[in-house]
Amino acid sequence: MERWREPAFVAEAHTWIDDRLDALGRVRTGEVEQPHVTDWSTVMRVPTEAGPVWFKANEEAMVHEAAVLELVARRSDGRVPPPLARDPRTGWMLLADAGPRLRDVIVEERSLERWLDVLAAYARVQIACEDDVDALLALGLPDCRLHTLPGSYADLLAGLPDADPRLPGPVAIEDLCDRLAAFGIRETVQHDDLHDGQVFLGAGVHQVLDWGDACVSHPFLTLAVTLEGVISWGVDDEEDSEDLEPHLAAYLGPYADHYGRDLDELREAARIAMRLGWVCRAVNGALPQDPERTHVRLKMFLDGKP
Repeated sequence: MERWREPAFVAEAHTWIDDRLDALGRVRTGEVEQPHVTDWSTVMRVPTEAGPVWFKANEEAMVHEAAVLELVARRSDGRVPPPLARDPRTGWMLLADAGPRLRDVIVEERSLERWLDVLAAYARVQIACEDDVDALLALGLPDCRLHTLPGSYADLLAGLPDADPRLPGPVAIEDLCDRLAAFGIRETVQHDDLHDGQVFLGAGVHQVLDWGDACVSHPFLTLAVTLEGVISWGVDDEEDSEDLEPHLAAYLGPYADHYGRDLDELREAARIAMRLGWVCRAVNGALPQDPERTHVRLKMFLDGKP
């Protein structure tokens, strides 16, 4: 985490920011702030005469985010904002300010109704990217497609201290993957961490940001984090306080239309995906320095609750 605060990195980032702003015809009007620092990324707020912009740098394993964001944005009908500028080598990027977070708006409005629009729009983005799987993988997006999950899960358990003895072996995961694959829904980009801190009101529409944890997988795996891990906890963070059915229907609607399928059939696929999604999240988001987070995700796979 400290490397993001090292004077040499900060100075280089500031120079890069100023150079890119100059190329964009914008002028910095104040000091750059660094409000967000984690082990894997940092974000800086940059004031300009036309409003703030945001600088983001990722660790090496996630430098593909800027390029992925640019590709997905082209397919998103305005729901995923493209970088204002990006560096192909470092993955550094500048992003326009996307307005208030959904998380903060929910607190004010005391409602999760906005998620209905977000989920439907996000599903359409996933459908629009179905033909881009090879391009996304070539950019460096992690491969979490169904045929990879059993092996990745086995590797994860082999290196995980104090794994829950209730966790099944990879054969059970393979069975779930085969059952989900049988529904015939194509694999595509999957955000893998879609929560209310990643959605912003944007320029009049809800926009989805922070694709650093994205992967290529079955699209419905996204429902684990978003529905079971976030929306089900409602406005007041109380377990099972929100009816998931309207949100599930909002997400599945574009898929029902695109594939000519019945919603009830897709609900069964979503039920399987809600379990497998936690396996995907555990595999894709595993950090050796933070095994506890992996334990929580695998407990969600087993129990549907932390």
